[in-house]
This record gives sequence, C-alpha cells and structure tokens, in this order.
Amino acid sequence: MSMLGISSPIYRPWNSAISFSVSVSRVPCCLAVEGERSKRAKGVVMSMEAGVGVMGTKLGMMSYFEADGEVVPVTVVGFKEGNIVTQIKTEATDGYNAVQVGYRRVRDRKLTKPEMGHLQKIGAIPIRHLQEFRLQTVDDFELNQRLLFDQLFKEGDLVDVSGTTIGKGFQGGIKRHNFKRGPMTHGSKSHRQLGSIGAGTTPGRVYKGKKMPGRMGGTKRKIRKLKIVKIDKDLNVLMIKGALPGKPGNLLRITPAKILGQNREL
Repeated sequence: MSMLGISSPIYRPWNSAISFSVSVSRVPCCLAVEGERSKRAKGVVMSMEAGVGVMGTKLGMMSYFEADGEVVPVTVVGFKEGNIVTQIKTEATDGYNAVQVGYRRVRDRKLTKPEMGHLQKIGAIPIRHLQEFRLQTVDDFELNQRLLFDQLFKEGDLVDVSGTTIGKGFQGGIKRHNFKRGPMTHGSKSHRQLGSIGAGTTPGRVYKGKKMPGRMGGTKRKIRKLKIVKIDKDLNVLMIKGALPGKPGNLLRITPAKILGQNREL
C-alpha cells in the first residue's frame, strides 16, 4: 500500500522463469560456531619430537678442517646455564606427554611473579626461556634434571635446528621475492616498482597470497637434518654443519632429526 491508500503495483523480475531457492538453517549461530571449533580442535594433531632436545645460543660461523683437509662451514652453538627439566606433563594430567625445559639463568627481577612461582615449586633457578618437547614417554625424566648436550648427541648425528630468522623490516618485491627489475634506460620509469597485481573487472580483486612488498624476516624457521661435526666439552660448544637461523646471540632449539622410515611417523 502507498501513503495515499492506493495499492502499489507488484513488480516481478524481468525473467519470471528464474527462481531463487534459499535454504535457511535453523541451527543457532552460537551452536554452529561451537561445532566448527570442535571439529577444528579434533583435527589438530601436535607433532612429537624424535627425542628430547636442548636449547642453545648461536655464537657465529667458522671454517672447520676435517682430518683429510676438507673445509666444512660450521655454526658454533654455545650453551649457557640451564637446560633443566622444569615440568613433566603426562596424559593423565594434561592429555599428552611432554617435558618442559628451561634455559638461560637470569636475575629474579627479570621474571614476573607467576613465572617465579612456577619455578619455585620445584626449587629451580630463575630461567628466561621455557619450551616443551612432546614425547611418546616421559618415564625417564625427573624434575630439576639437567640435560647435557654431550650425552644427548654425538658427532655425526643429524639434528633439526629451529630459531627466529633475522628481521629485515619492510622490503620491496625485489629483495623479498627475488623479482626482476624493469629497464634502467630508454625512457623507462619503472625500475623497482611492483607492477601489475591482477586483472581489471574480472576478477575485480587481488588474489590471496599475492607476492607483494611487506615485512621480511623475523619468523620461526626450522632447518632439518644438519650434521653435528664437532662436540667440544671443554669449550662447551657444538659445531653444526651449515647455517642456522638468526644472528649471533639468537636462541636455538636443537632436537634429534626426524628421518623417514625411522622416526618420521612421530
């Protein structure tokens, strides 16, 4: 009805043959969201480690000479006070088996009261870094147990090393994604610009995952199957073949390597 009391005409679509079918779910929105969350939670499976590992500090790189004269580039990893078992999680109490390890002693005032309370329960020293190593069994571990790298690893072992890469800030496409630059002569004014990022009306948007300028580095990275070249107990260092993430002083997590056919099913 119009404002004057005259019935308004009914406007139909230009093509009456087209019919629209809309199905409305009567499931409450909150229940639907909870159902999706539960599905995702059940699908998440935490990967286990091939064995308990340790944390160390990257010291730098050097050249190591083998007995036959071969030169091997190695990264030297040092170990400060720490690598102490601070908590043992079991399936009965937490739903999974894991060992929490603490590394690098600090002053008391560097930690918060909850952190200090967590460590004081077992009488541990103030420790900066706490990380978990999920294992199949934790029967061989005790609280306040000190993990020694020379007992966990030996020369020739393969390890997985993870750490935070060097942050490089906001970078362009050339540095971040190895794009080619444009012509530098013949009147070209497009040298290091990104260029086209998609078509026009179709699709009318930029595809997700498009390589563009952005923040580079500063992310967690794991380097797999690196060989331990040398273990020096006197200097308390570990020499690992190849480059490791981060700059000198960076925190590294060293675990036994996962090898297909041996322990990769973990």
